[in-house]
Amino acid sequence: MQLSERRIGDVVVVDVSGKVTLGDGGDQALRDKMRSLVQQGHTKLLLNLGEVSYVDSAGLGEIVQSYATVSKNGGALKLLNVTKRIQDLLSITKLITVFESFDSEAEALASFSATV
Repeated sequence: MQLSERRIGDVVVVDVSGKVTLGDGGDQALRDKMRSLVQQGHTKLLLNLGEVSYVDSAGLGEIVQSYATVSKNGGALKLLNVTKRIQDLLSITKLITVFESFDSEAEALASFSATV
């Protein structure tokens, strides 16, 4: 799994590619990245999942944990480019109602200025 971050205004976009799974340490890498960003004081985070090929239960758990950590610190975590497979996983687990997700980066960025 690869992680990269870029800042657009006061929003940090975290681009994720590859597999977010327990076996390859993807869940731990994601946890470390998100916690680091929150500790640096970033409260507007956008997780771009467009290049994610697979998420297992540990990876999904880490996305939920990241959401909780960001929310607890007064911030917002939103999802971008959710693939069909991840969309189905979020629907099955009823997490689709928890996350705000967007297909357009521009729309997602605009939503932060409207809410936080």
